[in-house]
Amino acid sequence: MLVTEIDILFKAGNGGDGKVSFYKTRRGPDGGNGGVGGSIYIATTTDIYSLTSLSGHAKIEAEAGQHGMSNTKQGKNGKDLEVKLPIGSVITDKKTGEIFEVLYKDTHFLLCKGGWGGRGNWEFRSSSNVTPKRAEPGFVGQSRDLYINLKLIADIGFIGFPNAGKSSLLKEITNANPRIGDYPFTTLEPNLGELHGKIIADIPGLIEGASDGKGLGTRFLKHVEKVSLFFHCLPADQENIIKSYKQIRKELEIFNPKLLDIPEVILLTKTDLKTEKEIKLIIKSLKKLKKEIIPVSIHDEGSLDKLKSCINSNPEG
Repeated sequence: MLVTEIDILFKAGNGGDGKVSFYKTRRGPDGGNGGVGGSIYIATTTDIYSLTSLSGHAKIEAEAGQHGMSNTKQGKNGKDLEVKLPIGSVITDKKTGEIFEVLYKDTHFLLCKGGWGGRGNWEFRSSSNVTPKRAEPGFVGQSRDLYINLKLIADIGFIGFPNAGKSSLLKEITNANPRIGDYPFTTLEPNLGELHGKIIADIPGLIEGASDGKGLGTRFLKHVEKVSLFFHCLPADQENIIKSYKQIRKELEIFNPKLLDIPEVILLTKTDLKTEKEIKLIIKSLKKLKKEIIPVSIHDEGSLDKLKSCINSNPEG
């Protein structure tokens, strides 16, 4: 099940303690400094289930720095921790009110800084105190009590009835790995894929009445409000393709009339199931909708290249 919001504590590693130590063969301190604690960085991923995997954890903590050692050796620094969050995540620090948005593919930033290591007694030597007997404890790593909310922001949305071929297309043209089958509602959650920096969302199949709470698509209609381009998937083997198109458009309008203002391209999917003559007749009937029409099949590499080209060249996406 897709989790879209969690409460979690992030804690950077504490710095290691400085050491009190003296040379065994000669006079003077040799206690080394403690290592720096590991920091926590945030990076992005198109895997929307990465937030789900964090939901079972109450706390995420980076490695602490090691304590200082004799012979002025510094303790080993703690390893930094990189946490990947899905694009569209919004992080809120519940204590400070700070907000961090994870909106872009290459987002990478420091969220919790590791604590500095404490100084060993070698650092406290002086002409007036050649045998200091004190060292510093390591500094505490930064912690944040967080609320993370996934808004699922995408540039492009694939919409259509169940079994319209959305998931199959997404898998072929991006790095997504959606569940695919020949029965309704194979896609139970939205899937995200990325093509040349553009994030594409495969929204679970809508049905007539989705805007009133029927089917699964209604749970995710809110996620397509921010896209800048729709690819409306219509399977070539649909009995009444114009009626199907109008039904989906009606559901969008009922949910939010502004969705009808989003630019739209019609994808005539599963064209391998029809003859070339039949495809031409279907395209002719669709032209009355005054939309760009792209016939496509996952078994036709040329048609997939045309789809990719359309996505790459469209400034709206």
